[in-house]
Amino acid sequence: MPEQSEAGPRLRKPQWLRRKLPTGPEYERVRSLLKDGALHTVCQEAKCPNQYECFSCKTATFLIMGPRCTRNCRFCAIEHGPLSPPDPEEPARVAEAASRLGLRYVVVTSVTRDDLEDGGASFFTETIRQIRDKIPEAQIEVLIPDFQGQGEALRKVVEARPDVLNHNIETVPRLYPSVRPGADYQRSLDLLRHIKDYDPSLLTKSGLMLGLGETSEEIRETLQDLLDVGCSLLTLGQYLQPSAEHLPVERFVPPEEFEKWRETALEMGFAQAASGPFVRSSYHAGSLYRSAESDRLPADG
Repeated sequence: MPEQSEAGPRLRKPQWLRRKLPTGPEYERVRSLLKDGALHTVCQEAKCPNQYECFSCKTATFLIMGPRCTRNCRFCAIEHGPLSPPDPEEPARVAEAASRLGLRYVVVTSVTRDDLEDGGASFFTETIRQIRDKIPEAQIEVLIPDFQGQGEALRKVVEARPDVLNHNIETVPRLYPSVRPGADYQRSLDLLRHIKDYDPSLLTKSGLMLGLGETSEEIRETLQDLLDVGCSLLTLGQYLQPSAEHLPVERFVPPEEFEKWRETALEMGFAQAASGPFVRSSYHAGSLYRSAESDRLPADG
């Protein structure tokens, strides 16, 4: 029988979602480096199941503007309020940590900061600038919030020229009221569309969680919506309930079904797609980007 929680029944994890946690000197080194730099990662704050693997491989996804969010999405483990002002020295510390880790593909995301005038866009642009100065050869991917639909805030980030601009749609439109209160499906689609308005050459990326009660038809319609606004890269992963207070998992999607969705996404027209139970926005993000870039390069001769 499923376990019970305040949010509803909890399904038992299937075997394919059980994995050993790699630890060791590299894992401890990354954790110490982040602690010494007073830095946050989405790996830790969102309780990502890939944290141990990624840290052991000397990589991490930086979380800027603090560890607390102005919104309280029902799927997310990141804490919300009260908030402190963002640290103006943080972008430089992110760049230093990325350099010390030897990163050549740097992923930066943030909490949602609806309390800031530009939603934190200026902190993204400064972080990109600092990384470019410190590691000129690195590619940079930023995973941004919706900036409450502010066009000028988005334009700032686009003009900072990250290599990939990511904004997650997260789920199908029917589930937004329960999964993403405070967000808006159309606003997120419009953000991805406007990126292409500002810079048609910029690679855009988005992702969905599966297992929240969406139907196959709804997934396909959402993927088509993403394609219609010019999204090139896609991630699909299994939703996992972070705590008893969060939304319960409605279904555990088997690996072979994730693979079928990857094939479907490529057939529909995405340049590259990563799909699997443990896939997250930044999981092996550099490999996904490099695959898409190699496909965009003209053939020799």
